[in-house]
This record gives sequence, structure tokens and C-alpha cells, in this order.
Amino acid sequence: MGRRYETVSFLSDYGSADEFVGVVHSVIRDISPHARVIDLTHGIAPFDVRSGSLALARTIGYVATGVVLAVVDPGVATSRRAIAVEVADGEGVLIGPDNGLLAPAVAMAGGSGRAVELTSLDHQLMAPGATFAGRDIFAPAAAHLCNGVDMAELGDPVDPDLLMPGIVPLPQADDTKIIAQVLWVDRYGNVQLNVGPDDLADTFVDRIELRFGVPTEPSASTMRSAVRATSYAELTIGSIGLVLDSSGLFAVAMDQRSAAKELGLDVGDQVTLQPAGDSDSSGVTQSVTIGHRGSSSPPDPADTI
Repeated sequence: MGRRYETVSFLSDYGSADEFVGVVHSVIRDISPHARVIDLTHGIAPFDVRSGSLALARTIGYVATGVVLAVVDPGVATSRRAIAVEVADGEGVLIGPDNGLLAPAVAMAGGSGRAVELTSLDHQLMAPGATFAGRDIFAPAAAHLCNGVDMAELGDPVDPDLLMPGIVPLPQADDTKIIAQVLWVDRYGNVQLNVGPDDLADTFVDRIELRFGVPTEPSASTMRSAVRATSYAELTIGSIGLVLDSSGLFAVAMDQRSAAKELGLDVGDQVTLQPAGDSDSSGVTQSVTIGHRGSSSPPDPADTI
């Protein structure tokens, strides 16, 4: 008998239009009536394993003790493995496809000493087709763990060190610039970069030049000036800031406006940061569009989550 869990934290690219999320909830409830399912998000773009892995990594430090069920699975019904990975000395178990989705979260949780491939047919649902692993394999495994079934009963052991790694880009830096990449754009239009406080250090103290657009053609790129700030409210209307977000990474942001729309940035775009005055004269300086604040109260410009 293994440890009994009370909570399943659930993340997927299933969306809300179809019945997929509700069916997974129902399967878990049927097998483990006491288990509570918490929906982290089902808004991951379809098939976007990297975005799913980053979302999972952002949340792993805050999920309840228990099972984490993550499904972004473009390789469903192929030879990719279905896995369960124990973390934090059994405080949690991550379940999902072995496609890099779980790897960053496992690393954030301190690594794993035990993992299994979900091969036990006694702990799966029989199904007419193999394309809904969330319902037929992952949900039953999560529910059985909540009932106290030991992870070893769910399948064959695998070496955690040999699981598919996640792909998280690192910034490229020298003494004069940092070449960053956009990791995430949240619903408020904050543009999270793969840059943390140690990357900026003392070289980027106050005002910073941002270059983006066409990395290989400086004359076709755009430059904007940004200031370091600790909150969105510090930024004047229309100005750009670099704000340390709730994940500990810098985000290009504006106060109560979408920096992503203002600058035309999206996930995967390259952004070069230079101390103000160090950038060359090539590139186009983009004008600032000043907008009026609406009379109605805007949604809280919450930190990136």
C-alpha cells in the first residue's frame, strides 16, 4: 500500500469547448470519490508541449501536495511513454506523457528518485481507440494513486534520468548585451523573458534599450527604451518597463496596457537588451502610442502567474 493523496492538480491543452476535461474529472471521481481535482489551466495552445511545460514549472511550487496530472500530448497513441514521476520524497507524483512536458517541473521540485511507465492494464480503462490517454491511462493512474495504490503497481520502473528532457532556452549574454527569448505572454499582455535578476546584474541598472523584429537584419529591427520597475504602477502612460514577475523572471510590461500588442511580440520572439546608450544607430525607433485610460475600472494588472 502506498501513500494516499487527496488532490489532483490538472493541466492540459483540452480547452473548454469539448467534453474532455469533464470526462477526466468523472473518471477520477468514479475511481477515487474522495479525491479533489483542481484545474490549473486547460488553455495551453493545442500540441504546445513547451508552453505546457513552462506553465507547469511556474505552478509546481504552489500546487497542493498530491498528484499532478498534465496532458499536452501530440504523440498520443504512438511509442511515446506514459509515465508517473515521484518528486519531493513522495510528497507529489507527476503523471503525463514522456515528451518533455514534465521535465522542467520535476527539476523545479528537486528531481526524482523514482519513475514508472504506466503499463499496468489493471489500472487503465478499456477503450475502443487509443487517442484519449487522458481518460484511459492518466486519469485512472492519478485516481489509483489517490486511493493509496503504490506507484510501483502502475507499471514498469524507468530511470528518471532517462526521461525526455524539456527544452527551456537560455539567454545569450556578453558584456554589452543579452539576447533573450519570449517565454510567455499572459492575458494582460506582459511579455515574460528568459532573463532573471542575475542576468541583468549591475550592467542594466536603470534604462535599457530593447531591440526586436528581425534579429539578422538590424536595420529592419525596432528599438524601444525601457526602465526597470518593481510594479506596473511605476510606469507612466505609454512607457515600457522591465518588471520582475511572480515567477522571478523579467517581463516587458506596461501599466494597464498590453506590451505584447504595443510591441508586436509573441512567444519565441527574440529580444536583445542593451544598456541605454550602448546600442548602435541602426534600427527603427518606434513611436509611443498614448492612450486614454477608460472610465471603468480595468481588471487588476496582476503579476504573471
